[in-house]
Parts: sequence; C-alpha cells; structure tokens
Amino acid sequence: MNQNIKFAVIGGGSWATAITKMLCGNLDEVSWYMRNESAIEHLKNHKHNPNYISSVEFDTKKLKLTNDINEAVAYADYIIFAIPSAFLDAELQKLTVSLKDKIIFSAIKGIVPETSLIVGEHFHFQYDIPYYNIGVITGPCHAEEVALERLSYLTIACGDAEKAKIVAKNLAGNYIKTKITDDIIGTEYAAMLKNIYAIAAGIAHGLGYGDNFQSVLMSNAIREMKKFIRKVHKMKRNINDSAYLGDLLVTGYSVFSRNRMFGNMIGKGYTVKSAMMEMSMVAEGYYAAKSAYKLNQGYGAKTPIIDAVHEILYQGKNARTVFKKLTEKLD
Repeated sequence: MNQNIKFAVIGGGSWATAITKMLCGNLDEVSWYMRNESAIEHLKNHKHNPNYISSVEFDTKKLKLTNDINEAVAYADYIIFAIPSAFLDAELQKLTVSLKDKIIFSAIKGIVPETSLIVGEHFHFQYDIPYYNIGVITGPCHAEEVALERLSYLTIACGDAEKAKIVAKNLAGNYIKTKITDDIIGTEYAAMLKNIYAIAAGIAHGLGYGDNFQSVLMSNAIREMKKFIRKVHKMKRNINDSAYLGDLLVTGYSVFSRNRMFGNMIGKGYTVKSAMMEMSMVAEGYYAAKSAYKLNQGYGAKTPIIDAVHEILYQGKNARTVFKKLTEKLD
C-alpha cells in the first residue's frame, strides 16, 4: 500500500509512538526521529519505546530510527510532526535540509510560543510552505487507547483532499477509523483550545465540583470554542463534529488526559511549577492558555473559561475564587 510514498515521524513521545504504530500497520518502512539516543537503542534491542506507551511492540525491521532530524526529513515525502509545540522551534532550528518540497502534517495540539502561531501557520509563514502542502491530524484519539487497540477516530485536515486521503489511508486500520476535512485552521485551533478547556475541567474536579457542573462547563466550552474559531477563520463548519466536540469531550473527561491531570493538580493546590515537575509529560494547554488569551485581545471573542484559566496559571489568582466567579458567567 503506497509503497512509493515515504513517511517520517518527528518526535519521541506518546503521540509520536502511536502514529508510528499506525503507519507501520500499512507501510514497509517508516523513518522515526527521536532525540533520545538511549531510547533508540532500547527500541532496537527490545522493540519498545522505553519512555512512552511501552506496551506497544514494534517490528524494528520496519523502523528507520535516527536521532538526526535532517536524515528523517531528507528521507520522507510526508513528514508528521508530533512533538510539543513549546519545543518545535528549537527542533526546526536544527534543520539544514529544505522543507520546501515536503508535505507537512502536524499532530501537535498547541501554539508555537516564539511566533504565537498554530503549527500550520508557523510552517506557512516561517518556512514558506504552501497551505496545500500542510495538514493536521486531530482526534478524538488518545495515544494510550491506540496502544490498547481500542476503536479510535481521527480527522485528517488538508486543503488538498488527495493528500489528506493518502495520510488517512496510511493511518487507518482495524481499530482506527479516519475521515478528511478541508478545515485546516479550524481543526487545529480546536485541538489547541480543547486543551485549555481540559485544564479547566481538571481544576473544577480538583476543587471538588461534581459531574453536574462539569457538564455545564463542557457545554459552555464548545460554544466558547465556536465563537473563538469563528473570529479566527470564518467558514461553514459543524462544531458538533468529532474533530471539535468529540476531541473536547475526550480531553476533558478521559483519565488519559494530561491536561485534565495538570488542571486537577492545580485545583488541589499544586503550584504551576510543582505540577509540571510531577508530570512526566507536557500539558500543552498550559502554553496554549497564554497564547489564546493574548490572541483574543485582538479578536475580542467572549471567552470567560479561557480568561479564568489564564488568571489562575499566569496571574497567580486563587483557583477557588476564580471559579466561583466563573460559575456566575456560565449557563
């Protein structure tokens, strides 16, 4: 299947591991860039990523492992970036080979701090990649459930439908269903925003709010997301589709959600620094909250939930006090 098209995955975390697993189900070889040399050696010898979803066993004959990002990029036609947005710019600084003739897909759910752009926009404006060569891979889909081979759904967004279909076909499998959309900007902003709302859900849980409030919070969150995305990129979209509402719900409620976990710790009284130190994974919503709040100063969308999370994480305000005020703004 598509033996002439070469794929590379950039990143060593759980989402990169899950995506590589999906691709290996359809391709004879996948290039996989990981910074951690010891993780590469472990994979070669034991067929597992030692640091993330280590239950996944790989056929190492299908893996072209490298800790040189230039080698991975030079090898591939399609490059899937799956590293935290906070570290993307630093990794791209290592590039000496061109991205101009590559097709870039982002599985990153955040904003690049250095430019305050979503990943697709970052590649377009900073590297002059045309939008028809840029795509987005979004959920609802947790890497941990991919590892367990539980039925999961992915939405693949690209302005070029044929390229979206190629990626969708190579990620699909017995327990992975895929569909395509042309809403690149909307799906990527939704993937970023839902992490902020998941932090809010976690804070609420940590403060002792129950399921009744959580349902109201999520109901308001999807409407807030719709208002924000409409300001950024107005087009016809159904905010209730799984790429928007579905991804929001799984991130807000799942035990696998690192953003919910981070928020829960904040709600229980952890400082931001102590919560980050205790977590072994990056909570993208922490960085997204600052960027979304800043962006919205220009857009002017009504975003009480984003504002509340920003007040707690970046203005040092008391979570209980902020959420008490937030409850009066929700309906």
